[in-house]
Amino acid sequence: MNLLSIYLFCIGILACASDNLMPADTPDTLDGAGPTDTVSKRLLIRVGQRTFTATLLNNATTAAFKARLPLTLSMRELNGNEKYGDFTPGLPTNAANPGTIQTGDLMLYGSSTLVLFYKSLPTSYSYTRLGRIDDLSGLATALGNGNVTITFDLAYRQK
Repeated sequence: MNLLSIYLFCIGILACASDNLMPADTPDTLDGAGPTDTVSKRLLIRVGQRTFTATLLNNATTAAFKARLPLTLSMRELNGNEKYGDFTPGLPTNAANPGTIQTGDLMLYGSSTLVLFYKSLPTSYSYTRLGRIDDLSGLATALGNGNVTITFDLAYRQK
């Protein structure tokens, strides 16, 4: 009986120790919510003559995305609610189903498809969140009904 107790104790210790070796999952947070420089975490999205500002999330995908900027993509229309464009190589992902997509969401589908939503909708698909457009005024009009070219860049480079 004593050996069984020691065995179970050791298994319990090992199980607890292995939890500490795993990186902690931290939820995406909007950049600018912490004490760091918020200017470098603002994204400019240029569509024709219009420029929109987005607040980026603080996650590994966004960090990898920012390293690629400036980025100009030819983005295609899909379903009257989103524009999407592909690039390579892919980015790290942490996809989850948001349940509902909000107007202005900027997300990654898979590891290499950037999606900008201009209408809210329920979804069964999984995405990795990158950020969200701050002021939605005129977004749907600027994006129009067809394909468009969009440039993404960090705000601090534009000063």
